[in-house]
Amino acid sequence: MKEMNVEEIIAAVETLCIESNYDLGSDIMTGFQKALQEERSPLGAEVLRRLIENAQVAERERVPMCQDTGMAIIFVELGQDLHILGGDLSEAINEGVRRGYAKGYLRKSVVADPFERVNTGDNTPAIIHYDIVPGDSLRLIVAPKGFGSENMGGLKMCKPSEGLEGAMQFVVDTVDRAGGNPCPPIIVGVGVGGSMEKATLLAKKSLLREVGRHNPEERLAKIEEELLQRINRLGIGPQGFGGVTTALAVNLEVYPTHIAGMPVAVNIGCHATRHKEIVLQGRISR
Repeated sequence: MKEMNVEEIIAAVETLCIESNYDLGSDIMTGFQKALQEERSPLGAEVLRRLIENAQVAERERVPMCQDTGMAIIFVELGQDLHILGGDLSEAINEGVRRGYAKGYLRKSVVADPFERVNTGDNTPAIIHYDIVPGDSLRLIVAPKGFGSENMGGLKMCKPSEGLEGAMQFVVDTVDRAGGNPCPPIIVGVGVGGSMEKATLLAKKSLLREVGRHNPEERLAKIEEELLQRINRLGIGPQGFGGVTTALAVNLEVYPTHIAGMPVAVNIGCHATRHKEIVLQGRISR
């Protein structure tokens, strides 16, 4: 049995909250550069250049790349042979968020009650998703999610008779309705199958995949590519100003489902689809 103190977890989450808001992933920057070469709209190309510059300034000056520093979404893979010492794991994660958003001068955007709308003042509580996995390490992924893009997602409980085409059309229609609101070029996360909540979690988690890396199943990779082509033919373009670059990627994940249903969820990531991760190793107990 290996052990880990909550203070190590707090410090890691604090750092990840800051770094994820300051440093855009190299895969997205590469996607911007590729899109800039292919963009036929002069205005769309200029927007892409400004997005690249914005990300570079944020990294260099150590400031957030977007004023919406998001609600903290945390994915946790907890090794089943790891013992957490010194406190509650969820409380430790929230304390890390609390410290990170204060130290990094990140906007606090969480309200305590969806109806009363009073700000909690520290961007907690976070949304925490747990997976228990083999081993004795702890993997933490911090993915701040702004709601300009989050509000543009959707869920449809499709009938099985609607088939693949029905699912694909829902994805394209969701992006079309979103227009420029989610700050394109976007990443489109798609989850199909499971139940209502499983499909939405699949869609959210798929946004963690690197731009340019397809689903390893060839059949699903082809669907991703076709969806990307359909979406980019919509003409929404960078920041909604028109062009051929509406999305950098479509990431599709599927899961077994019930004979009577076919849930389809879409979660859209904006041009600043942010996430940073770390794997912490447990120490041998004394």
